[in-house]
Amino acid sequence: MQSEDGADSSVLDVLEKQILHALVTDARIPFAKLGAILGVSEQTVARRYRSLRQRGILHVAGQVNTVPLGHARWVIRLRSTPDKAARLAESLARFPDLSWVTLLSTGSEVTCVSRPRSVERRDKLLMQTLPQASQVIGLTAHEVIHRFPLDEEWPHFGHLFTAAQLRELGPRPLWRADTGPEAPVELSAQDEAMLALLGRDGRAPYAQIATEIGWTATKVARRMAELVESRVLYFDLDFAIERMGYAVRAALWLRTRPADLEAVGTAMATHPEIVFIAATTGPTNLMASLMCRDTAHLYRYVTQRLGALDGITDVEVTPALRVYKQAQTLLDSDRISLGR
Repeated sequence: MQSEDGADSSVLDVLEKQILHALVTDARIPFAKLGAILGVSEQTVARRYRSLRQRGILHVAGQVNTVPLGHARWVIRLRSTPDKAARLAESLARFPDLSWVTLLSTGSEVTCVSRPRSVERRDKLLMQTLPQASQVIGLTAHEVIHRFPLDEEWPHFGHLFTAAQLRELGPRPLWRADTGPEAPVELSAQDEAMLALLGRDGRAPYAQIATEIGWTATKVARRMAELVESRVLYFDLDFAIERMGYAVRAALWLRTRPADLEAVGTAMATHPEIVFIAATTGPTNLMASLMCRDTAHLYRYVTQRLGALDGITDVEVTPALRVYKQAQTLLDSDRISLGR
């Protein structure tokens, strides 16, 4: 099989790629249903899923969208001295409110994403914890003010399904980080416990969650559906991209003319390399994350796809030297840490 960039992706076989696409579409799809769609047994799907997890390629997690809870998401850039940057990244990876902790290729800058669950936790992080850390010599915080929905979620394996199979699979639920119910959602202690369990395993069975939080399985399923509907809860997949044939992760920090911001963001959301793109506050007004097979692929993306867009006045490309933490999982070299 060849990617959109023409490179062979042979690390995963076709069935594994189909399973990944199905989980991106519906992270909690029953294996019996998926097996019926793919023409294999439920046991085969379950066995392949366990293999993907044990090989450190995949982790499914429940994520909390803080916007319906009344709080914003922040992308933070931290400057450090080169001899302390790795230690700073390792420390930040242990913070529960932080995700996507990355040491950039400069060797002296760390980026992370913060989703604080309260104003107090936000202020403590941005005004006390981070500025007072001995390794930090500079900090820039970008508030995410709009996330652009992608045309297709990475890793783009939908073409391996027939039209009939895709209809059976159903569409991926539309999730927007900047929308939610009119009033902030209140979470109970049981809600918080359920969300914590789903953060560790997004496919945890209803019965298991019910046993651990003291509800019935029916009540767990109903409340989970309510939280998904209110956009407080969504499901995401962490991947070990190097084991899937991708060697380059990078962030793009762009300045656009205000009148062109929407058009540029919408256009970039259609690019297969882009895995996240959002309008932000700060010295740049658009931030994107992308994945490429190698530096030649990155160069072609910047000069051809990005270069063809009107309205961009400045761009900074910051490749990742090492990712210490993804959305929920720690990385051990090129694989997801089973211990997280």
